[in-house]
Amino acid sequence: MDAKVKQPLEDAAALAALDPDEFWEDSEYARESYVSDPPSDELIAEIEQELGYKLPASYIALMKQQNGGIPRNTNFPTTEATSWAQDHVALTGIMGIGRDKDYSLGGGLGSRFMMEEWGYPDIGVYFADCPSAGHDMIVLDYSACGPDGEPTVAHVDQEGDYHITPLAPNFAAFVLGLVHDDEYDTSEEDKAEALEMAQNAAFSPLLSELCDAVREVADVEGAIRRISTDLIEEKGFFALHADERSQLLYDVQLWLFTNQYPQTTREHYLERYTEMIAFGQPFGTRGYAPGFVTDWLDERLQSGRIVEQGGYLAPSAEEETALIKRLRAIAAE
Repeated sequence: MDAKVKQPLEDAAALAALDPDEFWEDSEYARESYVSDPPSDELIAEIEQELGYKLPASYIALMKQQNGGIPRNTNFPTTEATSWAQDHVALTGIMGIGRDKDYSLGGGLGSRFMMEEWGYPDIGVYFADCPSAGHDMIVLDYSACGPDGEPTVAHVDQEGDYHITPLAPNFAAFVLGLVHDDEYDTSEEDKAEALEMAQNAAFSPLLSELCDAVREVADVEGAIRRISTDLIEEKGFFALHADERSQLLYDVQLWLFTNQYPQTTREHYLERYTEMIAFGQPFGTRGYAPGFVTDWLDERLQSGRIVEQGGYLAPSAEEETALIKRLRAIAAE
């Protein structure tokens, strides 16, 4: 048998022999977002025509076993740094052959959508999304083989001008090369680094300016560092979400900012917010989810803890008094 024919058949057989219970992680989210009924030959042909590429036999074999889902192993080693890590990429799920789920090849967030709406290069079939929520993808790359050939697998980084990092010579090698999160567990080192940052790293120019202007709390910088340290001890990393300590830091930042800049509109505050902790350097979370901030602000306005007068934001008098008292207690600990 011709080697060009033999290898794809062997790859397909290897993936068809995988134990679904061992390979796939079962969850409600996986079933709702990724897993479809096994594809018929007719559906496979339709999806291939829509995509403009012939799917590898190994991909079809895996999808006939379970049509899309979230693998137990979601990392693939690399020999060069990527937007995700120095030595690997991560995926969230593998898309099934169909249209009924958002995360299926022909679905609402499928391969054509990523090219047409997100600008990904038309080099093949984008079959796996990543934890960045669209900012990097994993693709069956037909650049060298043509639309009917046996594609390689590559990582495409949207944030890095769609930089392409080769991963595996074929789909089967990619699947069999996936490794568990435990292989890259740096949580203890990450936590220690975050704690060192929270306790000793310099504040951003804006946050330093705001803290220097405070007279009501003797050591507001120390209070911010203590809150941040406690948050990291609890979570294992530094990120502001919807938990109590995160919301306290949201409260502190708005109080500091409006104390120094009393004529602050909502739009102005949200624009300057990132200069304090979100993208502050070297003390900062190095990113943020805007929805958490706007949800907190909306809730505070609705409850009256933040007031808006003449279009300008400020903590209510009661909120400011309570916040100052709390910061003094934290700073004194």
